[in-house]
Amino acid sequence: MLKAKLIVIGLFLLFACPALAQKNCLKSAGEVAPQLSAEALQDFETKLAEARADFEKNPSADNYIWLGRRTAYLGRYKEAIGVYSEASKMFPMDARLYRHIGHRLITLRCFDDAVASLETAAFWRAGKTDEVEPDGLPNARNIPTGTLHSNIWYHLGLARYLKGDFTRALSAYREAEKVSKNPDMLVATTHWLYMTLRRLGREKEAKKSIAGIGDDLDIIENADYYKLIKLYQGKLKPSDLIEDKNPAANTLSNATLGYGVGNWYLYNGNRLEAQKVFRQIVAGNQWASFGFVAAEAELTRSFKTR
Repeated sequence: MLKAKLIVIGLFLLFACPALAQKNCLKSAGEVAPQLSAEALQDFETKLAEARADFEKNPSADNYIWLGRRTAYLGRYKEAIGVYSEASKMFPMDARLYRHIGHRLITLRCFDDAVASLETAAFWRAGKTDEVEPDGLPNARNIPTGTLHSNIWYHLGLARYLKGDFTRALSAYREAEKVSKNPDMLVATTHWLYMTLRRLGREKEAKKSIAGIGDDLDIIENADYYKLIKLYQGKLKPSDLIEDKNPAANTLSNATLGYGVGNWYLYNGNRLEAQKVFRQIVAGNQWASFGFVAAEAELTRSFKTR
């Protein structure tokens, strides 16, 4: 009986998740493609052509996913969502599709739809063994750091956080915390978990959440989140992370560090400095980065400006 009820709920989530509806988007006027060097652009286009050729030979769920990912890396986010959505009609219980739809709906600032898609992913993945997700953009050691479970909960937490739904974001990050097994996912999850607790005014819990993060973690790709945790621990100062002279955040690192520092100012009561940092971020060119999206959301929600 319980299993039947869960299936009904799952089917409801499936059909109630309008991946292309994009309702109540924070910023729905088009997409901003990443700035790529000529060499990187050629490489991305070549890999997209390869992914399309593989898909045409075999339209499997895996090949749909790679076609969507390679499309998104070129900044064609709506097109990528279309690929995943088409795949979801053929593979309606594949949680990976809703996880990727949710990610790119976050990129497009469609947070309500992103939450719906990621909740669908969480439903279809519940009770199943976790698995490593391959990297489309490999890190320096070519070692994937994310898993399907951790990415579902991490992105669900982020989508809720960006809506200002910090209570439900916290519940998602608690789930992400359970499956963040390596140092990179641990510091990424802990960073957002800490910020969420601070925004909820739960300072003691926030302090406890970072207490076990030592100074000797072997971080491959999330060094900026690690630095921010050290800021929260009192081991670094804001000036150690961002330069006041920097007029705009034109690197991913600047956008990531900038949002963490700006948010630190915000929950410590310095709204003017927070707003200044958020404006520096959105003056930059990292439109698709989570730091940029979060700064834009803060300026819209907390400071009532576009």
